[in-house]
Amino acid sequence: MTDARKGMQKGLANYGDAGFSLFLRKAFIKAMGYSESALERPIIGITNTYSGYNACHRNVPDLIEAIKRGVMLSGGLPIEFPVISMHEAFSHPTSMFLRNLMSMDVEELIRAQPMDAVVLIGGCDKTVPALLMGAASADVPAILTVTGPMIAGSHRGERLGACTDCRRLWGQHRAGAIDEAEIEDISGKLAPGPGTCMVMGTASTMALVAEAMGMMLPGGAAIPAVHADRLRHAEATGERAVAIAREELRPSRIMTPRSMQNALRVLQAVGGSTNAVIHLAAIAGRLGFDVDMSDLDRMGAETPVLVDLKPTGKSYMEDLHKAGGLNTVLREIRDLLHTDCMTISGRTLGEEIDAAPSWRQDTVRPVDNPIHSGGGIRLLRGNLAPNGAVIKQAAATPSLLKHRGRAVVFASLADMAERIDLPDLDVKADDVLVLQNAGPKGAPGMPEAGYLPIPKKLAAQGVKDMVRISDARMSGTAFGTIVLHISPEAAEGGPLGLVRDGDEIELNVEAGLLTLHVPDAELAARRSNWSPVEHADIDRGYKGLYFQEVLQAEYGCDFNFLRKHPLNRKSL
Repeated sequence: MTDARKGMQKGLANYGDAGFSLFLRKAFIKAMGYSESALERPIIGITNTYSGYNACHRNVPDLIEAIKRGVMLSGGLPIEFPVISMHEAFSHPTSMFLRNLMSMDVEELIRAQPMDAVVLIGGCDKTVPALLMGAASADVPAILTVTGPMIAGSHRGERLGACTDCRRLWGQHRAGAIDEAEIEDISGKLAPGPGTCMVMGTASTMALVAEAMGMMLPGGAAIPAVHADRLRHAEATGERAVAIAREELRPSRIMTPRSMQNALRVLQAVGGSTNAVIHLAAIAGRLGFDVDMSDLDRMGAETPVLVDLKPTGKSYMEDLHKAGGLNTVLREIRDLLHTDCMTISGRTLGEEIDAAPSWRQDTVRPVDNPIHSGGGIRLLRGNLAPNGAVIKQAAATPSLLKHRGRAVVFASLADMAERIDLPDLDVKADDVLVLQNAGPKGAPGMPEAGYLPIPKKLAAQGVKDMVRISDARMSGTAFGTIVLHISPEAAEGGPLGLVRDGDEIELNVEAGLLTLHVPDAELAARRSNWSPVEHADIDRGYKGLYFQEVLQAEYGCDFNFLRKHPLNRKSL
């Protein structure tokens, strides 16, 4: 049953006297200087995700002013309010550990405060999924905008971007090709201004798939943070927020199973981050359905990677914007999309594709000349990953996509940090690096540690890639032949935790298989001696809640109780 009350009458504090509750609320809001006339307008909440720790959101104050302008031009009353802000590099132990907390903050503040619609301002990796998860659960009319990607940097004439080039150049530093002075100089060139990573990392990916799902006005995903177009898009978002308040256009009408399939299709076509698989699964769970991972795999086989953008290609997000943004991609894969899906603009996805102009460009390839055929992300299964794993094959070394090698095992992040660069580490280039206990519970927080560094002694020999497998995640900015999200994770008793040095592991991406060549009897013997990793302070506070409720990767690492239909724990 919907709440027919509007504006200041929504969600009144309960004093046992609704009239007094409204009187008291108005008395205090008038202390902010509002007139009675202003308070009669539709109220549009605006999430303020600015933080002094979050360079990706440095332009949020400017965006808020532009959104407010759009709201007021359309007859609404804009009211900003703070929510948790997370930056990938400033979140201990990981931003993924805190994503669900931010989603709860967003959901409860939307519920608690009077607003007829809400504008969500996302940007850095986990903020967009957290905002969409919270908005999906609250199901108040909502519209998303993002801070936008950074412009590219430059070092000694070379165009640079965070954070694909962060990883590439750091790898060269580890190998001794770049000295301390130069790497310090480079650190000041990789992120030259406000905004998110300008490669196809998680932030860019989530902005594009959110636009594809219909939660953002067209064109918004790729506009650089410093462009005037970014402010104009924010103003248009504010205008549209007033309209969706009047139309009562809720997230549950936009983010549907079919629009989620559009998001997965775009994820494949743009060569997007594997992190998006987890985030989309979490958003779907909040809406009452699950992402079918076999759908993702099928789409991967059908959908070519079209965007020539790092780490799969050579360009940056500002180039995608100049090429026409997401619509240029949508036009190429139109026949693979559900074009009848409604978007937040009030028009269908097909209508938006038709309305957008096009021109000659070389950032988005035609479907008959892709960057990579066969999709960006593949699903893997096998006795090492009973519930699945993923690999970003578009960013892998082709010769390693079918590989069998000897396992070199690290039992934890600490173990890896201690031993990976030892001169006497028993490792060869054709081995398989294995990281255990880096999943949702094992780490905890499923860190972006799947990009295991090449052991220093091999890096010095010129080795650039190896097969690496883990229950961790990997940044979309990273590259290499890396298997991720192995489920169940090692800390939950998954087979990954039973791997030992010297075991033979086989990767066959074409067949979708990840196989541990160890007899079942031997695995059973190892399992009888297995015990989970121990963590301190898991009986109190948010950490306690996290360990009690977090689900595995295939369910988005969300908290079970936050799903619209919680899972039966006994069946997991």
